[in-house]
Amino acid sequence: MTVFYEFDEVDAFTVGTQGRPGERTFYLQARADGQRVTLKCEKQQAAAIVEYLRKVLSDLPPAEDKPLPSAFDLVEPIDAAFVLGPVGLGYDRASDRLLIQLEEVGEVDEEGEFIDDDSRGHVRVFVNRGQAMAFCDHADVVIQAGRPPCTWCSNPMDPDGHACPRMN
Repeated sequence: MTVFYEFDEVDAFTVGTQGRPGERTFYLQARADGQRVTLKCEKQQAAAIVEYLRKVLSDLPPAEDKPLPSAFDLVEPIDAAFVLGPVGLGYDRASDRLLIQLEEVGEVDEEGEFIDDDSRGHVRVFVNRGQAMAFCDHADVVIQAGRPPCTWCSNPMDPDGHACPRMN
């Protein structure tokens, strides 16, 4: 069954994790009018979304409003509809909203083309500038909350320690 959600306006668009540092699973979640969709993603995908949104926001007037901090909590149960693959981002000048298009990871053939593209899940989310900026600020905190970097090699340290290549 193909998953397709389109949110012209959202009550919340957030990123969050489950698990302890070093073993965290990242999730994106969009909520509006009693509907909710959660997608499993990679930390790097969340960071890339933040990078692009900030780039677009830098060319726009500052946001006048931001959502309440409670809008960034993941709502249980956290059942991922699919695993995130390609991400498309854009800006709709007419509505002054940023578009975030999230697609399910899929199989590719030898030429790199998706096999059975129509059966992959899609989620389209439009967020206002305030929501986009607040998402970026929240995502920065979530991403940085992982394992601290080693003082000597900058690799992430596990809670149980790590084998530092510079200390051996």
